[in-house]
Amino acid sequence: MGALTLDVAVIVATIGGLWIGARLLVDGASALATRLGVSRVVVGLTVVAFGTSMPEFAVTTEAALAGRGDIAVGNVVGSNVFNLGFVLGTTALLGTLDRTRRLVRRDGVALALAAAALLVLIQDGRFTQLEGGLFLLGLLVYLVILVRGGVVETVAEPAEPTRPLVDAARLLAGLVLVVGSARLLVTSASTIAAAAGVSEWAIGVTVVAAGTSTPELVTALVAARRGHSGLSVGGLLGSDLFNILGVLGLAGLLGPLSVSPEAPRSVVWLLGTVMLVVALLWTGRQLTRLEGAALLVLAGIRWAINLL
Repeated sequence: MGALTLDVAVIVATIGGLWIGARLLVDGASALATRLGVSRVVVGLTVVAFGTSMPEFAVTTEAALAGRGDIAVGNVVGSNVFNLGFVLGTTALLGTLDRTRRLVRRDGVALALAAAALLVLIQDGRFTQLEGGLFLLGLLVYLVILVRGGVVETVAEPAEPTRPLVDAARLLAGLVLVVGSARLLVTSASTIAAAAGVSEWAIGVTVVAAGTSTPELVTALVAARRGHSGLSVGGLLGSDLFNILGVLGLAGLLGPLSVSPEAPRSVVWLLGTVMLVVALLWTGRQLTRLEGAALLVLAGIRWAINLL
């Protein structure tokens, strides 16, 4: 097996590892938190929200520590575009998605503001520690607003009673699997980028981003098929906001990130996609199949542009 083929196989395997690890981490942490008497609101806003973004967090942090700023920032930007294009579009194709005006006003507008702030801050080709700290502060303010607004996230109960040691083992196994998979994914993606003659930004904003968005894709599809369309839309908007403010904020805090000149154009596309989704949800009570197809086409075009 050639070296390039092996790297591709590693990427496929690590995507599976990120998904399985994230599920183990969320299930184990949720069960332990419930046993310790932590409220379901807090669990939903921390453990579950963090868990679905754990692949992005692990990959972005690993890339940041390795000095690969393009993969770190590209993963977050590409993952958000993937969520709003491929994931939301595919979910809408399965059936019209309902939404609430409160969700659009709160999460949609907050996501648009976060994307706009990112666009302004990376114009100089860097994302600094101060800027990362400001993003984390913004996430904290957002969480406070959610708690004061009485937002309650539902956490799925375990299928059957488990023991504390079992829960702790699942949490630890999930953490190890996610972190290990993230390290392999970043290394293999960088190798492929060099061998294929494309930039690390292009690989980060497409292949790596798609891999780390696996939890959001599966969660949204399951929620939509079960008739919980509001959860699909709200979960994606919330996850994207957490990616920008939380994941990228922490990565920037770990050390200044150098960003490719290609980055602003991709962030402009992200901001445009966010505004389009917000407009579609704001002006109508539903996201239709036709609108979902349009989001898929736009996401596909952006993928092609990035890779070519």
